[in-house]
Amino acid sequence: MCRWLTYLGEPIYLDELLYKPENSLIHQSLDAREGATTTNGDGFGIGWYGERATPGLYRETLPAWNDQNLQHLAHQLRSPLFFAHVRASTGTATSRDNCHPFRLGPWLFMHNGVIGGFPRVRRQLESLLPDQLFNCRIGTTDSEVFFLLLAANGLEDDVALAFEKTVSQVITIMRDSGVEESFRMTAALTDGKAFYALRFSDRGIPPSLYWWSQKESLIVVSEPLDDEAEHWRAVEPSSLLVSVGHGDTAVRPFE
Repeated sequence: MCRWLTYLGEPIYLDELLYKPENSLIHQSLDAREGATTTNGDGFGIGWYGERATPGLYRETLPAWNDQNLQHLAHQLRSPLFFAHVRASTGTATSRDNCHPFRLGPWLFMHNGVIGGFPRVRRQLESLLPDQLFNCRIGTTDSEVFFLLLAANGLEDDVALAFEKTVSQVITIMRDSGVEESFRMTAALTDGKAFYALRFSDRGIPPSLYWWSQKESLIVVSEPLDDEAEHWRAVEPSSLLVSVGHGDTAVRPFE
């Protein structure tokens, strides 16, 4: 499983969260505390918003701890909203196209988890994509398929409903195909304005997810960046966290 981090608030340099905390995301790429795997070395990526509507994107197949370009970029890039992800593959190839975050117009998406039995249901899930979105698919991961299905299910109009429709489609196809493995995930999504994070599993406990809101800033992470327990609140299973900025954050039940 992967580890990820997102920040929304007053502009900060990316290295403030990627490198400096005690349990920074770079540290988690080497020694995660709460992940299914301790090492997340199958590539990484960052996505950030600046002065243009389309977010910047940098993805690479090197382990995050071993990429000096990432260190230099994080030291210089300053953003009010950014995503960062370190990958542990669940079976698909280690390639730049399979690294998170994924981008579609103004949207960024990243994911930690797995669609159980994905090789058995991949063709059926991809067949749900209209041609325009199918042609946007450049990698082979279940994460990218899920993101494009969100777009097909009305992401622009109602994010929560798009999540509900997409999760329902995935579970239905898994069950109809006799897949017994679980569908477990945490996912982060933004259009550069509002931010959404989902923690869900159709059976068993989903991957960990925490958030910390201070003044007008929000940090959402796969695991806490330090040992200050009072800072971090767990996102409960089957919950959707929604933030529209300026400290306005709510966690809602997800059905």
